[in-house]
Amino acid sequence: MAAGTLVSRVLGFLKIIALGYALSATSALYDTFSAANNLPNLVYVMLAAGVFNAVLVPQIIRASKQPDGGADFTSRLVTLIVLILAALTVLVTVGAGVLMRLTTQGWSAEQLNVGIAFALWCLPQIFFYGLYATLGQILNAHGRFGWYMWAPAINNVVAIAGLVVFVLTMGRSSEATPHTVATWTTAQTVLLAGSSTLGVVCQALLLVPPIRALRLRLRPRFGWRGIGLGAAGRVAGWTILTMIVSNGVFLFATYPTASIASGAKRPGENIAGQGVLDTASMIYTLPHAIVALSIATVLFNRMSAASATGDVGAVRTALSRGLRTTAVATVFGAGALLVLAGPLGMLFAGGRAADGAVMGQTVVLLAVGAPFFSIGYLMNRVFYAEEDARTPFLIQCGLAVWGILAAGAIQLAYHAGVLPANRLIFALALSYTVQNILAVVITHPLIKRRLGGDYDGARILDSHLKMTLATFGSAIVGGLLLYLVGGFDVGGFPWHSLITAALTIAGTGLVMLVVYLVLLRALRVRELGSFLDPLLGRLRRR
Repeated sequence: MAAGTLVSRVLGFLKIIALGYALSATSALYDTFSAANNLPNLVYVMLAAGVFNAVLVPQIIRASKQPDGGADFTSRLVTLIVLILAALTVLVTVGAGVLMRLTTQGWSAEQLNVGIAFALWCLPQIFFYGLYATLGQILNAHGRFGWYMWAPAINNVVAIAGLVVFVLTMGRSSEATPHTVATWTTAQTVLLAGSSTLGVVCQALLLVPPIRALRLRLRPRFGWRGIGLGAAGRVAGWTILTMIVSNGVFLFATYPTASIASGAKRPGENIAGQGVLDTASMIYTLPHAIVALSIATVLFNRMSAASATGDVGAVRTALSRGLRTTAVATVFGAGALLVLAGPLGMLFAGGRAADGAVMGQTVVLLAVGAPFFSIGYLMNRVFYAEEDARTPFLIQCGLAVWGILAAGAIQLAYHAGVLPANRLIFALALSYTVQNILAVVITHPLIKRRLGGDYDGARILDSHLKMTLATFGSAIVGGLLLYLVGGFDVGGFPWHSLITAALTIAGTGLVMLVVYLVLLRALRVRELGSFLDPLLGRLRRR
C-alpha cells in the first residue's frame, strides 16, 4: 500500500511540477485553476468522503458474515451511493458560478469568469471521486488494499500527459509570453481542466476489474428498508455534519481569505496565493499519505473487528502500535521538510527561484504540524471503528471555532493594513499548524475516556521523543550540507534549475535518512523494526 501511495504521490508531484512549469506558481492564473480544480475534491470531502471512510468498511465487514457474503447488502448500498453522487454532482455543477463567487474574494470579473469555466469542467470529478472511494472501501473491507492505493497513479499519468500536450501546443508561461487571465482561451481551458477530470475518471474505472474479481455479483438493487442501514445512517449523519463543519470552514472562510492574495496580485509579483498553499499542503502531508494513511487503513479494519467483539484491549493495542510506527516516518518527514523546504519550493515552483522561495517559506510553516496531523487522524479512527461519529463532530466544532477566528483575524489584519498581501498565505499556513496541534490536545483526553484509561501513553511519548532527537541530529547534518552547497543563498547550487534542486533534495535527503536510521539504532527505538520488517521480509522472500 505504501509503495502504491508513494508512486502515486511522486507522479502527483510531477504533475504539480509540470503545472508550475506551464503556469507560474505565483500567478493569478495558477491560483484560479488550483481553486477550481480543488473545488470538486473539497465539495466531495465535505459532503461524502467521511461517510465512505468511516461508515462503509465497518458495515461491509459485518455484512460479509451473512450467508451471501454481503452481496445483497453491498449492491443496495452501492446503488444508493451512486444515485446520491449523481444528484450531488449535477446540483453542484449547475451552481458552479454561485460556488465560485462564495469561495473567492477580491477577484476581478475576468478572473472569476475563467474560474467558473474551469469549475464547469472540473466539478464532474465529484461523482468519480465518490465512485473511486466506494469501490476502494469495498476492496479494503475484503482485505484487497493494493488497488485502492495504486489507482491514483493512473490519474496522475493522464493529468501529466495533458500538461505535456498543453506545453507543446500552448507553450510555457514566460516573461516574454505569459499565460494570463486576460489572454486565456476556451481551448486552453478544455485541455487543462479536461485532462484533469479525465484522470479522475480513469482512477475510478480502474477499480472495476478487481471488484469483479471479488465475485460479489454486484448489480443495481433498490429498496433500503430492513437491511441494517439504520445504525449506518446515524453514523453517516454525524460524519456528514463533521465534514460540513471542517470543510465548510475551509471552503467559506479559509479559501476566500487565500483568494484575497490572488486578487491583489499584479503581473510579475511573486505573492503566495491559493495555488502555493495547496501545493505546500500536499508537500507537508506526504509522510502522512505514504505511511500513516496506509497503516491507518489496515489498523482501522482491525479496530473495527475488535470493536465488534467488544475487545477494547485490542483497539488500544492497535492505536498504540499505529501511533508509534507511523511516527518513524512522520517525525523524520517534518525535519526533512524543514531543512529541504527551499529546494522543494524551487522544484515545485517549476524552477523559478523567486516562486520557489515563497513556496519554501510556506512549507516551513506547515511542516511543524505534520506529525500532529497524522496523530490526530489515527486517534479519530478509534471513534469511527466503534461507530461513534458524534465525538469527532464535537472535536471538529472546536477546531472550526479556531479556523473561523484565525481566518477572520487574518482578514481584519489585512484590511487594517497590518498584514500585507504577500504575508496572507504565511499567516494561513501558521494557523493550519496550530490547528493540527490543537486537534491532538483536544482528542487525547477523549480517547483516554473511550478506552478506559491510558492507551500506552508513556511508551508512545518515549518513542516520539527519541525519534525527535534522532531527527534533530539528522537535521543538523542536513542543514550543514545544504549550507555548503549554497542552499541558503538564492544564487546557490540548488537554485539554478529544476535538476539542481532535485539533486540537492536527493543527496541531502539520503544523508539525512542514513543519519536518522543510525541514531534510531543507537537510541534503541524498537519501532524501527516494526516499520522496516514488512519491507525487509518481502525483499528476503524475493
